[in-house]
Amino acid sequence: MSKRKLLIHEVFKKAEKDFPNKSTKSGWASELSDYFENAWNFIIHERTFTRYYNACIRDDKDPDIKDKEILDKLSQYIGCKDFLDFSRTFVKEEEDTNKTTIKITVDEDEESLSEKFSKLNINITNEQHFKMPDFIKQNGLGILEIAFLLCLVTGNVLFSGSKKVNGNYSSPLSFMPTITPMEEKKYMYWNGERYIGTDSSYISPGINVVAMNSHKLKHFKRIMRKDTLADVNALGKIWYSKYNNGVEFFTDDGIDPDNGRELRKVTSLIIYKYAGKHKDSIEIEE
Repeated sequence: MSKRKLLIHEVFKKAEKDFPNKSTKSGWASELSDYFENAWNFIIHERTFTRYYNACIRDDKDPDIKDKEILDKLSQYIGCKDFLDFSRTFVKEEEDTNKTTIKITVDEDEESLSEKFSKLNINITNEQHFKMPDFIKQNGLGILEIAFLLCLVTGNVLFSGSKKVNGNYSSPLSFMPTITPMEEKKYMYWNGERYIGTDSSYISPGINVVAMNSHKLKHFKRIMRKDTLADVNALGKIWYSKYNNGVEFFTDDGIDPDNGRELRKVTSLIIYKYAGKHKDSIEIEE
């Protein structure tokens, strides 16, 4: 479970305890919105909390939260200093049940090695159930062979975001290419202009990796050339997000990945005021 999803789960778990007179997501969302405004003068709308609940708890997906201040306030609500503190220190109690222990015996004699290496236990907490292949059970592999095999098995996860080849990613182990079509990857992340497919659930700090949505991967993009927009090609086809007196335009409906705000369809006024003049018009004026 991603830290953002876990954070939303814990926020609503605490809300259920803090507001016992409420028993629905709408009721908790309303109380949370009021609490954040009264306690910190920080506005998170009721429907935003409801959207977080639907994404994480109802649909078991990651929330699309880009605003660091929102993540910090949600973390403070459950007793952490900020989201970084939550990510480093908070562990869900149930996560201990999702560990698989692998016990490796070398030469069928656990005491034949030094005390330091006689017993090797590996805990895998990657939310993926790991099973020891039968051929490992049947053949006595040494520690180096086991370690190398584990690198091959998990390399696709560890290194999937490290090298880009033709819009896909390949492992640094050049003899084991892992090229996969974008839409077949498990996750995707926003690079500021469009979504990029990836096999890894973590890229780097500050980048929110979410579950793959093939529709958004293909159709949801930020319009980088605002001066190309006009009523004839934008009305009914383009959406916008307004934040801090700035407007960004997108090719599909949804949520602005950078600030979590819901998008709206453009109007002639928005195009005229924020899309800027066309290049041809500027050249004529000059």
